[in-house]
Amino acid sequence: MMTYMSTPTTAVDRYISNYTGDARQRLEQMRILIKSEVPDAVESISYGLVGYKLHDKPLVYFGGFPKHTGFYATPNGHEMFKQDFAQYKQGKGSVQFPLVQPLPLDLVRRVVQYRKATIEHNFE
Repeated sequence: MMTYMSTPTTAVDRYISNYTGDARQRLEQMRILIKSEVPDAVESISYGLVGYKLHDKPLVYFGGFPKHTGFYATPNGHEMFKQDFAQYKQGKGSVQFPLVQPLPLDLVRRVVQYRKATIEHNFE
């Protein structure tokens, strides 16, 4: 008789499972990208979003919305990438990637790398 080990469902798994179609695929892509770039980041649900911390400091957050994927790279990621974010609708500390446009994974990767470097070098 074979015994199978199952991976426990996390709060982030449950959060993503609330979405379907393209919205869900985008959230999964964001999660995979962030975990591959910063494997040591701690993943959780924070402020109603998927959040990551590195060395107990905020790395990035993302979330699903009816018409966009929200991305939050506070405190300094938005300032550093303001030219790249200029084509997207923004709020204080947030950028909205519309579901009708391709997800800018290269931009997200660069922001995550920048946030990781600032945390690791204590530039915050």
